[in-house]
Amino acid sequence: MRTAGVDLAAEPKGTALAVIDWADSRASLCELQLGVADDVIVRTAGTVEKIGIDCAFGWPDEFVQFVVAHSSGDQSQPGVDGGMDWRRTLAYRETDREARRRTGRWPLSVSTDRLGLTAMRCAGLLGRISESGIVVDRSGSGIVAEIYPGASLRLWGFSTTGYRTEPAVREQLLQRIQAAASWLDLGPFAPRMITSADAFDAVIAALAARSAALGLYEPPEPRTLDRARREGWILLPSGSLADLLDSRPKASGGTGQRPAVAVYRQSEVDQ
Repeated sequence: MRTAGVDLAAEPKGTALAVIDWADSRASLCELQLGVADDVIVRTAGTVEKIGIDCAFGWPDEFVQFVVAHSSGDQSQPGVDGGMDWRRTLAYRETDREARRRTGRWPLSVSTDRLGLTAMRCAGLLGRISESGIVVDRSGSGIVAEIYPGASLRLWGFSTTGYRTEPAVREQLLQRIQAAASWLDLGPFAPRMITSADAFDAVIAALAARSAALGLYEPPEPRTLDRARREGWILLPSGSLADLLDSRPKASGGTGQRPAVAVYRQSEVDQ
């Protein structure tokens, strides 16, 4: 199995891509690139079983509905009072609320925080991946998954304070990860993970993609599945880091979904 991780930025500068080969009792980081353009990501998506992208795949339903109505001049929307509680419904997706429930922290808001330009690029990227023949399901089924590296690390038991901004903290965190995952061979790329937070998160996204491929994540509940297919759904790991060596796909959450390792391409869906 091969998994990939992408730390996406608004432009290729700041975007990193990692690819991990999984075989028997070892995992090897075989690629780690910086300054990655969309065509490289699309091409990589066609060579792996799962690719995890660190970016929101969509916007909150309520935010989309409000913007459309506001643009049309509709002033009769119920509940639009400008208050904080109402604004929170526009700021956060259902998966963001689930991430906060599991990790105790809010992800950045795609509609009100610093993610807007990156999410626009991501929308275009998902479109290009779809055009390549890969079915993109924003709820995480199939090859492409929305990943949150910081939350993945916390769920695996690691402290993430300061790792995005301090190389020394990343070095210490990497040492802890390697102590917990002696089976992970970083090859010549470890120094790059220390100097670049983007490279670091791309590798974590590739690890989290493996978790998703094995079905080790909490899928959206049936009542929220349609929303997740519009807004996106973060595939937060439900197992441990050691579980990533288990090559047997697991049923995801007991909801009747296919295991996340299943690969769907457009030609298969059209048959």
